[in-house]
Amino acid sequence: MKKNHEIKLTSYSHGAGCGCKISPQVLDKILKSNLSRPDNKNLLVGNNSKDDAAVYDLGNGTALISTTDFFMPIVDDPFEFGKIASANAISDVYAMGGRPVLAIAILGWPVNVLPAEVAQQVIEGARSICNEAGISLAGGHSIDTPEPIFGLAVNGLVKISSIKQNNTAKAGDVLYLTKKLGVGILTTAEKKGILSTNDKTLAADQMKKLNKIGEPIGEMPSVNAVTDVTGFGLLGHLSEMCEGSNLSAELFYNNIPFLSENLKKYILQKSIPGGTNRNWESYGGKVFINDTLDKEEVKALLADPQTSGGLLISVSPGGQKELEELFKKNGLEDFVQPIGVMKEQASKQICVLNS
Repeated sequence: MKKNHEIKLTSYSHGAGCGCKISPQVLDKILKSNLSRPDNKNLLVGNNSKDDAAVYDLGNGTALISTTDFFMPIVDDPFEFGKIASANAISDVYAMGGRPVLAIAILGWPVNVLPAEVAQQVIEGARSICNEAGISLAGGHSIDTPEPIFGLAVNGLVKISSIKQNNTAKAGDVLYLTKKLGVGILTTAEKKGILSTNDKTLAADQMKKLNKIGEPIGEMPSVNAVTDVTGFGLLGHLSEMCEGSNLSAELFYNNIPFLSENLKKYILQKSIPGGTNRNWESYGGKVFINDTLDKEEVKALLADPQTSGGLLISVSPGGQKELEELFKKNGLEDFVQPIGVMKEQASKQICVLNS
């Protein structure tokens, strides 16, 4: 058995991070059901919408947020893997405008292939992020699996008046994004051995960051809709926002933040995750790309699966200044430029324009 420092976790799995997600098109088929749902007036948000978490009314003006997320390694270091998977899972609570309060771990481990000490480091990484979020990693469940898998089930609390959903955007809203894109491309380039030295830590450093700003955003009435951008890429999660809100959107391509100037170089070197094509097959027909833009480049960047991505926020024009001030107070000065607007429903769900 290899020593811990020689183990590269990504070599033990066929997928990586949120790129493991089943495509939107296939997921729709899986979730299709003819069974009637039980009448539950306390279930405020369930799987009848494509939201980030379930929300249950506790009857005292507060609601419980419940979510889970897990995936296969996206980095080789087990401690970093635990941190990233945990930040990603907790993000769903922040995306609903809530405050996380409790987490339990989900671990699948090939016990005859990888040492238990490596799994312990994954759990330690999870504990460190849970501590940063101010919550306990209070338990969990583990099984023997062919490939390593890790994630969390997370509960949070939110005032009912502060719940944010992904299907409540309004025409005229302005769109903001709180993390840069390109995670899937960079992590694929690393697996291919073509990642430049300057780009080595960019993806991991961003993926470990908690979307804590989601909680104070929940207190803003001018914010009409929020979701986090993960495995379906920016276009996929914006598509869900458009579909749920019965609207269309325009994206300003030149305003969208990207992790590295080298992303286009990696694209030319075929450093594109398999999830990108699966994503595009699901929603590409709903997207118009301006003729002045490189369509293959836009597809590769905007359908790129993100892991532990940023929040996509739809805010009324009157709330822009307040939101931008909140960004600045929380170290998000680089994201105060809007990346798009929500529009009345049109023939194409999303139009990608230069600016």
